[in-house]
Order: sequence, then structure tokens, then C-alpha cells
Amino acid sequence: MADIIAELKNANIYQGNSLILENVNFSVAKGEFVYLVGKTGTGKSSLLKTLYGDLTLREGEGRVGEFNLKELTWKKVPYLRRNLGVVFQDFQLLTDRNVNENLRFVLRATGWKDEKLIEEKINDVLDKVGLKSKGFKMPFELSGGEQQRVDIARALLNSPKLILADEPTGNLDPETSDEIMSLLFSICRDYGASIVMATHDYVVIHKFPARLVKTERGKVIDNATISAE
Repeated sequence: MADIIAELKNANIYQGNSLILENVNFSVAKGEFVYLVGKTGTGKSSLLKTLYGDLTLREGEGRVGEFNLKELTWKKVPYLRRNLGVVFQDFQLLTDRNVNENLRFVLRATGWKDEKLIEEKINDVLDKVGLKSKGFKMPFELSGGEQQRVDIARALLNSPKLILADEPTGNLDPETSDEIMSLLFSICRDYGASIVMATHDYVVIHKFPARLVKTERGKVIDNATISAE
């Protein structure tokens, strides 16, 4: 059986007192690419937030790597997140510092101290995303696609086994979207990282097919089929 990186069993997912997703059974294997689709408000973000510890798992079982989501305290959440990479639609880069300093900030915040190792890691992740020469650029000097690549580089800093990507192509033109998708699939293939990507972009899904998981009417449907919505 493939190594399971993340799983939820009989999980009920709440936002406040509202039950958003019921009886969720969902797992992600090592090196697997999974699309998370569904209309706005059907629970895609709630599912991702449960996996990275933003929402407490109250009922059912869940784990990401070595972390039991049911027993996750606020003190343990930063340690869980060191094992994860998260890629956002709006990049969330610090606008007052250059690309290198954005990445250095994350490494220092997650416990890196050796400046030589920090330097090596920054060069390594920028190389992986094809931005080795752009480390001294400020975010506003980069195109949308380049900013998204920096965001992906940031997600790779702690060599995560699982990357959660929330609409990473949402603000990009079709050509740039294709470049970002090719990059994400190569990370899956070359580094054995698992990726769960929430998206509304059905063009991307048809171009880059992978397993589909859908949120609909309070349920999570695995290996779903989609028609363009």
C-alpha cells in the first residue's frame, strides 16, 4: 500500500457551530496530485484549513504525517505547518522586502539559524521554481506568475511531504497558469511531494488531469467526475 501522507476518517468538519462537511473519508498518498473542486461555500477551504490546523477536528479521526489532528493543540500547530507547504491565490508575500528576505523570514520563523544553510536553501528553492536570478527583486517588480513561483518556493522551504494549494492559478492568465501547473506537477514527480489543490479552473483540470475530489451538499465525493460549471 502506498504511503499515506494525510487522511481523514469519519470526520465531521465545523466552522463555528455549523457542520460544513459530514462523514469525510479522504486520504492522500505520497507523491499524489489531487484536485479539490466544488462550488464556493461547499467546504473546500474548510477541508484545507482542517489539514493545516486552522480548524479544529472535533469529530472523527485525522492525521497529517505524524500529527494527529484530533490532538492538535495551538502549541503543536507551528510544528505541523513546518511539515506542510501552503500556496495561496493572492501570494501573501511581504511587500516591504525582496524575494530572498521573504524566504529568509520564513526560515527564521521556523527555527533555522545557520546563515550559510539558510542561504543554500533559498538558492535551492529559487532554482527549483526557475527564479534563481530574481532573489533581489521586490515583489512589485515581479509579474503575477513570478510572484506565484516565489509563493511555491516559500512552500518548498521545509521540504514538505504535503503542499496545500488554494486556487493557485486563480489570478493568472492561461499561459502563466499552464506554467504554474507544469511546475506543481514536476514538484510532485521529482520530489515526491503530495499536492492537494483547490480550484475552480476546469480548463486547467482538463489540461492536467489528476484525481478529483469534490465537495457537494455537505459531502466529500472521491474520484468525482465534473462537468464544467
